[in-house]
Amino acid sequence: MQSLQSKLIIRLIRNRNLFQFKLKPEVVDENFSVEAFRKSVDNASSKIKLPKTVTAEAESIYGMKAEWIIPPHPAEDKVLLYIHGGGFISGSCLTHRMHVAKFAEECGIRSLVFDYRLAPEHPFPAAVDDCVDAYRWLLDRGYDARNIIVGGESAGATLTLSLLLALKDKGIELPRAAFSISPVTDLRCLADSFTYNAGKDVAPMGSWTVWTQMYIADNDPTNPLLSPQFGNFEGIPPLYICVGTHEIHFDDCMNIARLAREHGVDVTLRQWEGMIHAFPLLSPLFPEAKQALVEICDFLKGFMDTSEQ
Repeated sequence: MQSLQSKLIIRLIRNRNLFQFKLKPEVVDENFSVEAFRKSVDNASSKIKLPKTVTAEAESIYGMKAEWIIPPHPAEDKVLLYIHGGGFISGSCLTHRMHVAKFAEECGIRSLVFDYRLAPEHPFPAAVDDCVDAYRWLLDRGYDARNIIVGGESAGATLTLSLLLALKDKGIELPRAAFSISPVTDLRCLADSFTYNAGKDVAPMGSWTVWTQMYIADNDPTNPLLSPQFGNFEGIPPLYICVGTHEIHFDDCMNIARLAREHGVDVTLRQWEGMIHAFPLLSPLFPEAKQALVEICDFLKGFMDTSEQ
């Protein structure tokens, strides 16, 4: 049964327009300002501090801004490469360091987050190329691929899947395991859940078509590196997919889990009743978010602790 805390908090998030003295929820259309949206997200993120037990260290990945998020006594030979969300148009080390800290602390692992290039200034394949570069950088730094885990939420969850396919295409050794929280896997946004969950999820109305089109630009949206649902996942490492039943991306998550399983991938699919987009990042605000985060980290720790190579 869904907790009262989650019902209250999700309702507040859905009705956040009222806190801005607006009667109607935000609608994303041709008048949407990417610059203003990024500024508002950055302003809010700058007020949130990391836990005192976690440190952030600036890093540069082939000139790309990045940060190490380091918990107490991390395993030195293992790393989480975290790919942030933000609708392909926003997000950064600043906006996501507090989220990555939750995974770093729970897993006891050094975690790396980086500023991949964003649309509309840098449409596909810029973000995928940057993800590949970040992964290659870790290999160049001496990390064994079998000690690397990759994952992310929302657009970062999609890019996680795209990264796996890109690495496979390039013949680069794949990471040990991966997790994908609320990915969109067909960027045409044609799945039924974009309709039947539109009023239940928390994404601004219309954002899924406007933002994804900024990222797609003039490219074919059925390119597997854009829409992983069209890819071949044979040989991909164990994959954890997390989704709420009230998400617009619900069908996309079901479809990618089925496809990956058909291709022989060891898939853990976790569906959460009544939950919204990328809800584990809301931990510890309500029990479902906290439990989901712990379950994802338990999945990751299972691969970090194993001696099998």
